[in-house]
Amino acid sequence: MPFRDTLKGIVESVEGGLGVIIMGYDGIAIDEYFLDNAGLDLNLMTVEYSSLLKDVRHTADILKAGGLEEMAVNTARSRVIMRTINDDLFLALILSHDGNYGKGRYLLRRDAYGLNDRLS
Repeated sequence: MPFRDTLKGIVESVEGGLGVIIMGYDGIAIDEYFLDNAGLDLNLMTVEYSSLLKDVRHTADILKAGGLEEMAVNTARSRVIMRTINDDLFLALILSHDGNYGKGRYLLRRDAYGLNDRLS
């Protein structure tokens, strides 16, 4: 199931986009699109953040706060927005620190539904 065109469209549509990945909560990538000149190890970054997302999701379940929809991690060099697709997969968009965070959130929310339909 190639999703490369959708992923490429997300990265190229948002200012500061460095890459995006469809990943399972187990840290295994389904598909990805990363810019070559990102300057960060985006694959390692998303694998590490997948365990963090899994922990936050578990905590939300314990607290009966409702299903986790989105999480962001902002550092001095990057912003990572993670959006759930379904119970098994999520999207992670990596932006430069000055990237367009609002548009990135919008694009992930918009495309997560379509990706979930294609994955079903």
